[in-house]
Amino acid sequence: MKIALINENSQAAKNEMICAALKKVVEPMGHEVFNYGMYSADDENQLTYVQNGILAAILLNSGAADYVITGCGTGEGAMLACNSFPGVICGLVVDPSDAYMFAQINDGNAISLPFAKGFGWGAELNLQYIFEKLFEGESGQGYPRDRVVPEQRNKKILDEVRKVSLNDLVTTLKNIDQDLVKGAVAGSKFQELFFANCKDEKIAAFVKEILA
Repeated sequence: MKIALINENSQAAKNEMICAALKKVVEPMGHEVFNYGMYSADDENQLTYVQNGILAAILLNSGAADYVITGCGTGEGAMLACNSFPGVICGLVVDPSDAYMFAQINDGNAISLPFAKGFGWGAELNLQYIFEKLFEGESGQGYPRDRVVPEQRNKKILDEVRKVSLNDLVTTLKNIDQDLVKGAVAGSKFQELFFANCKDEKIAAFVKEILA
């Protein structure tokens, strides 16, 4: 699995620590981590939590990433931004039980973490425990087990609702502020990481056009 990490500007100073915690857990499982930044608070390209959502949508819809780890001060804004786009199902995760139940019940492809609120002693340990529970076994298996059938049915219903309530990604991106989109993909390592992993020619062409 290709797992992308995205940090916005208010919590960018924690990127290295978050990335280290993520790699410690998922690399032994055979997953790859792709760090899209921000890498520090002083990065030339500043991402807002809204741009986290744009970038997450581009990565997931294009196949450049299979899962996105993101967040902001409270985690709420990045979660809402991610869920504004097709192809992204993002949960707000505060603790390991949130991570486990989101994976098993909602079977999403992104989480948003609070990197300021409640982020004190043991924060790096909490991150490790969250990542362990998030990627433990196969997702979408239901919890508790006697709820498996209705939960899987409800997830399929949600997927169908989102298909008709949201436009395809390129149409969506073309209809919002183009400077906002360009800023989301202007990171120092974006092109290196994205184009090597992108599987969707239409999205790749759009990204090339907006970066030109």
